Amino acid sequence: MQELEERIRTEGTVKPGNVLKVDAFLNHQCDVALFDQMGKAWAEHFAGKRVDKILTIEASGIGIACVAARHFGNVPIVFAKKAQSINLDGDQYVTTVYSFTKQREFPVIVSKKFLNEGEHVLLIDDFLANGKALRGLIDICDHAGATVAGIGIAVEKGFQGGGDQLRADGFDVDSLAIVESMDASTGEIVFRH
Repeated sequence: MQELEERIRTEGTVKPGNVLKVDAFLNHQCDVALFDQMGKAWAEHFAGKRVDKILTIEASGIGIACVAARHFGNVPIVFAKKAQSINLDGDQYVTTVYSFTKQREFPVIVSKKFLNEGEHVLLIDDFLANGKALRGLIDICDHAGATVAGIGIAVEKGFQGGGDQLRADGFDVDSLAIVESMDASTGEIVFRH
């Protein structure tokens, strides 16, 4: 998606350790008009596929998923929580994922009442690096008996291989911007086309 690539190029910052900071428009301050264009692009890509729900992980995926849902007939959004709380009650699907940006493992929790057998679920997230977070969501869908209809990603760090492996495993991954390489010393970002 040209507009997203341009925003990454002009407003993104490459940090040491393969970190791409895009908090000015994607995952701290949110550009809702851009999110709307992203949702439209995913709706076009996944046209004809059944989508009953959208599943994401808190926190950065929530805003993107909510705006995208409008392009899928306002389907419900379910977000996996990263910690137990007193508000989480009843039976739950729980798995553990490793966060590249946080450099630690954390639980991923979805109440069983919000994810049902036979549902077709679109996974949406802001970043895809090594694919661990998405593997956690796929695991939860598998335990629920739900089908992963596809995976919509805003920014994929293609050089980290997570997206390529998911595609090799048969998942329909639509990343709107795939970073092929980036250099913290020069700030250069190269996109895959």
